[in-house]
Amino acid sequence: MRAIRPVSACLMLLMLSGCAGYKLGPAGRIEAGAKPLQIDSFSNQTLEPRLGDAINAALRRSLQEDGTYRLSSGGGADIIVTGTILRYTRNILSLVPNDVLTVRDFRVNATARVIARDTVTGKVLLDRPVTGYTLVRAGSDLTSAERQALPLLADDLARKVTALLVDGTW
Repeated sequence: MRAIRPVSACLMLLMLSGCAGYKLGPAGRIEAGAKPLQIDSFSNQTLEPRLGDAINAALRRSLQEDGTYRLSSGGGADIIVTGTILRYTRNILSLVPNDVLTVRDFRVNATARVIARDTVTGKVLLDRPVTGYTLVRAGSDLTSAERQALPLLADDLARKVTALLVDGTW
């Protein structure tokens, strides 16, 4: 067999050392699933029905998929997350060509004030507004298009809240 050349040995060593910073397991400061977290129902101060239910379900699903926290439905949670949905707005993005009164695409926004509190110390860990959005093609039935976009809007807001809870500096 031929001896490995010094240049190729150095390249191989360099490639293997590039993975030295990777590790298996949770990427945050806490062990995955170690802290129980409770999500209380978000109150809805908007005129959009079922928005609070959609956001609660999406937030639970997002936190379960992330795995950093273990969801707790009863007492015993270390962190309690509550929220209030403050705004639900539609912004026109484009109109139907040759008809300046008919909306073709619009952006739907929802803003919620999210509060996370440590139950042991009573310290507020997170208290800030979070905005999620999605794009909607109006089509012939605006109500149905908006109803179908509601889960997408809730998912976007839930992903942002999950990122704040998991990667927060608190």
